[in-house]
Amino acid sequence: MKKFTLLFAVALLALSAFAGSASAKTFLSIATGGTAGTYYPIGGGIADVVTRNAEDLQVTAETGNASAANLNLIGTHQIEIALVQNDVAFWAWKGENMFTAPFANVRAIASLYPEHVHLITLKKTGIKNFMDIKGKRVSVGAPGSGVEADVRSIFQVAGLKYEDMSTDFLDFNNTTSRFKDGQLDAGFVVAGYPVASIMDLATMHDIDLVSFDEEFLQKLEAQFPFFASDVIPAGTYKGIDSDVITPAVMAMVVCDGDLPEEVIYTFTKTLWEHIDELYKVHNKAQLITLDTALVGISVPVHPGAAKYYAEKGMAVPEVK
Repeated sequence: MKKFTLLFAVALLALSAFAGSASAKTFLSIATGGTAGTYYPIGGGIADVVTRNAEDLQVTAETGNASAANLNLIGTHQIEIALVQNDVAFWAWKGENMFTAPFANVRAIASLYPEHVHLITLKKTGIKNFMDIKGKRVSVGAPGSGVEADVRSIFQVAGLKYEDMSTDFLDFNNTTSRFKDGQLDAGFVVAGYPVASIMDLATMHDIDLVSFDEEFLQKLEAQFPFFASDVIPAGTYKGIDSDVITPAVMAMVVCDGDLPEEVIYTFTKTLWEHIDELYKVHNKAQLITLDTALVGISVPVHPGAAKYYAEKGMAVPEVK
């Protein structure tokens, strides 16, 4: 009887240890973007890669409302990880532009890929250059979004005001829907190409993308260093037969700085050691490499991520 009691006690201890280890899994959520953009599939892919390859982490991707909204979630500790633009991350950390107070807890995990300004129009509108949008019906991005912040920066350098046109504040899906309904002449989308909603629009209408001239891009980069001149290649969208010169920013993965170092170390290490699995998710994922993981970093790097990069012999930037 004593022997049975002892064995039963040992079994109970083993079960309790197993239950304890099972409950030790850390749950993380990633705020992505709308289903028509690039953040949604990329964020979902990152969540899947990390969950499958890190025993202690369970990561879930959630739809989000673009960079500014995602950073509000990070800054108020409502979500652990988010995909955002590097310029909007900087403004959140500093408490500038659309942020009334700094979110000092915003930390970088990695840069991902360039996000290009798409100035969409229809060929029948006759809009050939950026300044042709004056007096037109123009979507400038969802209120408080990274797109809208970028458009305001671009307008500031160009000397344009919203009052110079009929302005709508629309997200990706609604921007392309309004084109389909004949209610827009031009619209801004900032995302990694190819953007699904723009591809869909191009199958129904003769679209065009407006190029920016070199002189303007130089002024823009001088005033807002987060922008860099880049190219949307010819053939990316149906009917776009020549390269489009346009500003770009960097997509980043950021997190709440209060997360434990070991959690973000494991997340970062797992992502980079299995990055090839992410390449199957979206064409833009092909541009995500360890070599460019710290390019365009605009907020301090989380200590867990910094630990991994230091192990790889990479110089972690100090952002002040």
